[in-house]
Amino acid sequence: MSRIDIPSHDEAALSSLQPLFHSVSKRFGFVPDIYRILSISPHSLAGVIEMQAALSQTLDVRTRERIALTVSDVNRCHYCISGHYYLGRHFVKLIPEEMALNRRGRSLDPKAEAAVDFARKVAMLRGKVKETDLNYVRAAGYSDAQIVEIIALCAHFSLTNLLANVFDLQPDFPKMTDGTGA
Repeated sequence: MSRIDIPSHDEAALSSLQPLFHSVSKRFGFVPDIYRILSISPHSLAGVIEMQAALSQTLDVRTRERIALTVSDVNRCHYCISGHYYLGRHFVKLIPEEMALNRRGRSLDPKAEAAVDFARKVAMLRGKVKETDLNYVRAAGYSDAQIVEIIALCAHFSLTNLLANVFDLQPDFPKMTDGTGA
């Protein structure tokens, strides 16, 4: 049970934040609880949505979802793991084996593995990575701008992980039938 009163779907639909909720609903097919909690602070909701919009222009969507899975795993956020499995499977078309690897900072794709390995280290070490970690991700073909984007994605996913963990959110994304849900 959540540790906060989550605004109902009807309250969310009637709020002044309707345009923001519309964009969220368009992306997911519904308004997940994390966004309804964020709506308690309209500035926080707007900031998260603006950050998502900006970061959606970085890297490719598959890499972003892979990073979401590894950061959410580091932060032990079952709510976000569930959501990113759903997005990864249904919208990004990642296979279950890939997503299981991503949670551990691994990938079937060598370049993607460099990104998720680096993201995992950033999250686990709170940014205190080694020079060899930077060299590894650069050698895989990531520019310094892309490395900054990986770090920004880590920060973004950590924020939503913190919200979900503090308020003990239970997954509200459709359950996966192939056993990949968290």
